[in-house]
Parts: sequence; C-alpha cells; structure tokens
Amino acid sequence: MKYSKQLFKKLFFFALILNSLLFFAQDKPYWKEIQEFKTLDATNGIPKKPILFVGSSSFTYWQDVNDYFPGKTIINRGFGGSRLLDLNNYSEELLAPYNPRQIVIYCGENDIATDNPTPAEVLERFKTFFGKIRQKYPKVPVAYVSIKYSPSRESLWPKMKELNDGIEAYLKTKKRAKYIDITKVMNDENGKIRTDLFKEDMLHMKPEGYQLWTKVMKPYLK
Repeated sequence: MKYSKQLFKKLFFFALILNSLLFFAQDKPYWKEIQEFKTLDATNGIPKKPILFVGSSSFTYWQDVNDYFPGKTIINRGFGGSRLLDLNNYSEELLAPYNPRQIVIYCGENDIATDNPTPAEVLERFKTFFGKIRQKYPKVPVAYVSIKYSPSRESLWPKMKELNDGIEAYLKTKKRAKYIDITKVMNDENGKIRTDLFKEDMLHMKPEGYQLWTKVMKPYLK
C-alpha cells in the first residue's frame, strides 16, 4: 500500500508537469498555427521535394501560390504576423518535415514594425535562421524575398531598406543563396510605391501585387 501511494504521488506530480508544459506551449505565440500545419501535413501528405515558402502574412495570404507557378510544387507555411524570431522558435517544425528542394523566405517586415529593434538586430535574427537551415539542409538552395515597402509603414522604410541591404550583402557571402529584390517592380514610372497594389489596409497585397512578384521570382525558383 505504501508503494502504491508513492507511485500515485509520482504519477500525479508528472501529470502536473505535463499539464503545465502543455499550457505554456499553447500560450506560446503561433502555437496553434504550427499545430494546424501539422494537421494539414497529416491530412494531405507532403509531396516529394517541394519548394518550401516560410515567413509572414505576405506569404500567408498567397493561398493560391501554386497557380502562379505552374509546374512547381510549393508548400506554403507562412503564418501571419510572424517575425524572424518566430521562425527561429519554430525552426524544427517549419523545416524538418519537408525535405525541400528549395526554401524561400519572406520575413523581417514585422520584426522592424514590432518593439523597435535596429536593422542590425533583425539581421542577426535572419543569420540565426539561415544557420538553422544550413544545419539541417547544408546544400538546399535558399532565396530571400526582400521586404516590400508597405504604404502603411512608410515611416519604417529607411530601416527596411537598411535591413534589405544587410541581408543582400550577407547572402552574397553564402553558397546556394539568393536575394530576390521585389521593391523596384512595385514602383510606378516615377519611382513611387504603387498604392493600387495594396488592399485597404495598405499592408497586404492584391493579386496584382503577387503577379508582379511572380515575374521577378520565377527565374529563381528551382
């Protein structure tokens, strides 16, 4: 009887720890979105050697991305509002299941817009994520889509340009890594950002914006 009570106490204590861990995991930013990705993978399966899109809402809203790139198999794992910090926190869940032929990243815009980090600090977050990719996939090509200049964030454009320049310079030092500049194609003939490419929030894009991205990105996709 004494042994049974001790065993019960241990099991009860273990259950409390497990419950606490589950509670904190669910409270972690974007935990639910990551679980939804796992459900999608279990339901639909994972195609062989897809192109993996990871990043924030500019990818999240590109739900029909495969229609823009006929002949390519793309897995879109963008989740809205995410930062490079979040990609680092969930790097295992975002990278491990897919064994991709290529990884394409759009992220960093929300980092700049949240908590006022310096471009240099955000660049370090990108370097960390790139390092995590290289740990898992040493030879998989990586492409980074430059941060767009959203009209609603005009005050942050100088920081975004500094970050874009920093990431471009960093990727030039790496093998099998490309920087895709989508900023110029989004300008009008006077070099001004085309606001007609954006939805009412002046943050997320209409299909016309994605059509322009496609023209620039297509030569880079494997």
